Amino acid sequence: MIGKLNHVAIAVPDLQAAAAQYENTLGATVRAPQDEPDHGVTVVFIDLPNTKIELLYPLGDDSPINGFLEKNPSGGIHHMCFEVEDIIAARDKLKSEGARVLGSGEPKIGAHGKPVLFLHPKDFNGCLIELEQV
Repeated sequence: MIGKLNHVAIAVPDLQAAAAQYENTLGATVRAPQDEPDHGVTVVFIDLPNTKIELLYPLGDDSPINGFLEKNPSGGIHHMCFEVEDIIAARDKLKSEGARVLGSGEPKIGAHGKPVLFLHPKDFNGCLIELEQV
């Protein structure tokens, strides 16, 4: 059902410093920041030959990233995103097997302009999983 790893998301307390570290220290290609108000984050994508890293920074006081950074002040891995061909079919299969879909269960449009869903970390060994339709 799942396809390739689309990205690994890392919550960071300082978006500019984190982006500069990947660009200047590691020599990665870093894209411009983009606000995602529907998700409460500002994101920066870092392009790698085989996947991407997504830096997450809180956008506003209601951002879900605020709570994560309170528990992890230095930042850390927030979620992994896998590609799926049909997000509704994937959702329905996962739900039939007992997986919990976060939010309303309906896909939202993610940072790549494609439908996404998140799966409860308690159902996946403590890791928040994002599914993105390709």
